[in-house]
Amino acid sequence: MKLLYALLIISFYLMPAYAQQDTIKQQKKDSILNVQLDRQQNRVKQLSAERLAYSLKKAELEKQLSTADNFKKAQLLKELNTFRQKDSLRTVQRKHQIDSLRFFVKGFPVIPFRDTLFYLFTRQGSFTAQDRAAAIGSRINKLSSAYHFNSDSIKLVETEQTTDLIFRDQLLISVSEQDALWQNTTRVKLAELIKNKIGKAVIEHKEETKWQTILKESLLTLLVIVIAGLMLYGVNRLFKRWRQKLARQTGWFAGGIHIKSYELLNAGNVLKALQKVLTVAKWAAIILIIYLALPILFGIFPFTKDFSNTLLNYITNPLKAIAHSVWDYIPNLMTILVLVVVFRYVLKFFKFIASEIAKGDLNIHGFYPDWANPTYQIIRVLILAFMLIVIFPYLPGSDSGVFKGVSVFMGVLFTFGSAGALGNIVAGLVLTYMRAFKIGDRVKIGEVTGDVIEKSLLVTRVRTIQNEIISIPNSTVMSNHTINFSSDAPEKGLIIHTTVTIGYDAPWRQIHQLLITAASSTPMIEQDPMPYVYQTSLDDYYVSYRINAFTREPNKQAAIYSALHANIQDKFNEAGVEIMSPHYKALRDGNTTTIPPDYLPKDYQAPGFVTETRKKS
Repeated sequence: MKLLYALLIISFYLMPAYAQQDTIKQQKKDSILNVQLDRQQNRVKQLSAERLAYSLKKAELEKQLSTADNFKKAQLLKELNTFRQKDSLRTVQRKHQIDSLRFFVKGFPVIPFRDTLFYLFTRQGSFTAQDRAAAIGSRINKLSSAYHFNSDSIKLVETEQTTDLIFRDQLLISVSEQDALWQNTTRVKLAELIKNKIGKAVIEHKEETKWQTILKESLLTLLVIVIAGLMLYGVNRLFKRWRQKLARQTGWFAGGIHIKSYELLNAGNVLKALQKVLTVAKWAAIILIIYLALPILFGIFPFTKDFSNTLLNYITNPLKAIAHSVWDYIPNLMTILVLVVVFRYVLKFFKFIASEIAKGDLNIHGFYPDWANPTYQIIRVLILAFMLIVIFPYLPGSDSGVFKGVSVFMGVLFTFGSAGALGNIVAGLVLTYMRAFKIGDRVKIGEVTGDVIEKSLLVTRVRTIQNEIISIPNSTVMSNHTINFSSDAPEKGLIIHTTVTIGYDAPWRQIHQLLITAASSTPMIEQDPMPYVYQTSLDDYYVSYRINAFTREPNKQAAIYSALHANIQDKFNEAGVEIMSPHYKALRDGNTTTIPPDYLPKDYQAPGFVTETRKKS
């Protein structure tokens, strides 16, 4: 957790630095671009000034040509043709410079009423393009108050450098050669186009603002409101009736919803769910009616049509964007589907091989059948991981910086947060291929003894003889020694053993026979091989006898040991042999020797006590 906090703090301090670097880089790019734009615009101005100078010179030559003699006329005509060629060349150069600026320079719209009529890109005199657009828009707006306005009232007046649009001695706009070059047309054609646009816009505005039009639009608005209100009322009544009908007719869902034997929802929950669905549907219908009515209302009045388009675009633009994105994504989607199908059949092939090995139909030397399923799971994870790597570039948004950043962050969290889990997974894989135990084996892991009931990649679960379920992490299993009581029991048998201590006065042969008889009469003890006895130690006061017997039921050791101990007591009691470990004191006079009677002489008699009488002096 501390490491996670450290990563977050480092990211918090590094992100502003990166953002600042990006801002500085962007500012440098903008500065370079501005310098380039200034140079190109200055070049356009220089070409325009040169063209103006040559136009003046051309006018002077044409004036001289009208009064010159024939010899002088020839020189003037030659010079005049030279000027015309240079003028044509400068016009081409200016057009090329303007075309290079067209992608960077923003035009300023002329908006006298609501819509944009045209754009201006150049300045005239002390007026910038923005100032010109604002002034021209204001002049056109005033035309709507002029009585008996028509398009023919606007006159085109040609001057030496511009074509002026004049309405009743009022200048509306001066169209220059540069304006025409920006629009890829001639000065006269551009002036005529602007005149038509101005006339049409003024007439439409005057028509829209008449009181007859406003009255008609108001009545139409009232009609739309009434219709929308009736639709809302109808929707409310309809859904109310459906709720009442649903509450009355509960028979078709009285049994609830079941998935096989599992009851997913009872009748009450089904009714509540259906009522909530009706409520959501009702409000969705109400919102839809209102949302569709608002664009219609706003679209009635010209000055609110923009709101209508905006509201409709809130729905249509996302839908169009989603539709275009889905359509553009179809090739990648088909690629992903093909890859999924290919990898699916690859997995089926490996699953078939694993099932054949598990059933024993396919034998591979050194590969055990119980390895088949875990090996298949490992291969399956690797194939799925490889499939994800192949598919990743085709996922939507995979090339975005945010997607990559989140992926890296999640990877860091997984790496540092699952260290212990990964250790257990690796230990689980090692245990699988070690074949230390399997499900159902009686094992002893550390201090825990019981039957294995579950093996997973993370833990091993053991059921003790007290019916306790103990979960042991696989890493703990790996770090402890494991005793498996069941691995060889079916073939070789498990040797169970217990030790009794008997005094030296009991004949050892008799003890052996009694222990063997007790073991042979114990249930689940194998008669072949026969039980046997070892004398494990000769202690100071007694002999230790260990009875060993074979069983093929390692999971029932507790019951076997209990029955064996009971039989040992019965057999010893029947033979009159006490199960005890006598301890002797140093006083031996008057006591019988502990040597078995078979080893004593026939005339042996226990010695008497030696006494000594002392008289007091």
